[in-house]
Amino acid sequence: MRLPMPSAAASAAVAITAAALAVLPVPASAAETPAASSFTISDPRIKESSGLAASRIHPGVYWTHNDSDDGPYIYAVDSASGRTVARVTLTGIGKPRDVEAISLGPDGQLYVGDIGDNRNGTWDHVWIYRFPEPKQLGDVTVEATQFTVKYADGARNAEALMVHPVTGRVYIASKDENKGGLYEGPAELTTGGTNVFRRVAAVPWVTDGAFSPDGTRLTLRGYFTARTYPWKDGLPVGEGERVDAPWQGQAESVTYTPDGSTLMFGAEGEGSRVIAVPVAAADSASASPQPGAPSGAAPAPETTGSFGKGALVLAGGLILILGAKRLFRRRG
Repeated sequence: MRLPMPSAAASAAVAITAAALAVLPVPASAAETPAASSFTISDPRIKESSGLAASRIHPGVYWTHNDSDDGPYIYAVDSASGRTVARVTLTGIGKPRDVEAISLGPDGQLYVGDIGDNRNGTWDHVWIYRFPEPKQLGDVTVEATQFTVKYADGARNAEALMVHPVTGRVYIASKDENKGGLYEGPAELTTGGTNVFRRVAAVPWVTDGAFSPDGTRLTLRGYFTARTYPWKDGLPVGEGERVDAPWQGQAESVTYTPDGSTLMFGAEGEGSRVIAVPVAAADSASASPQPGAPSGAAPAPETTGSFGKGALVLAGGLILILGAKRLFRRRG
């Protein structure tokens, strides 16, 4: 319920809030990255971009897809213009349920993760679709291979699927505040039975992930933060380094550019922005986990980052508003 406020107090509150918002910092990555690197997805059909994969044979092109209720479609977006240059229709699969991720394997094939579970982990199985990256860009229909996936420790909701660029092994990161895990698939996926993914490491709240092109690093992102982990012997090492990921609201996707020099961060929403963050800048912004953070939970946003500063400014604005309301109540 909204409490009544005298008109003078309302005016003061509006002014204070406007002042607070005026000093909110713009993410440094968006301001410092050349415009040619970052881009806006202009296709109105792409309203829930949930995954991102950089093409290796079409420079500057990124593959993406909608979250759900769109059909078996994968889109290729040209980063130079933001326009869709291809839409791939998948056949040979069932009806997609909750497509959340896409990754390009060393075999030149795109792996699509129909791994989301809006029922909070009650589906007894999920799917992965695989098809060769089209050599020619344009609207095309291709036959995909469908793989059935289960987790060794029970059903999970997940939004991140990563294919290692050297071994070709597929990994899935589950999305859960308390039970997030990194799951390793079999050495080779099979259509002859169920592919069982086994938990190999704990991870924070994850909405997408990507391996560096040389396979030596794994970057995982959530709504507020991202971390890059050294990758050794099939496992992430240590607590990872904090990445200066941009604040994007419904932050859903991340991928590396083919040369590994830049991380591309995407989000849901019509006309969503894909923001480029140079890897060197991301590495220099690393920080250790904050003391007291619960195991397996997403690390708290750093107060030195753009999101942390914005939160502090808004908190200060709210304090001023409450003070103004109390002052006007006294005068009344």
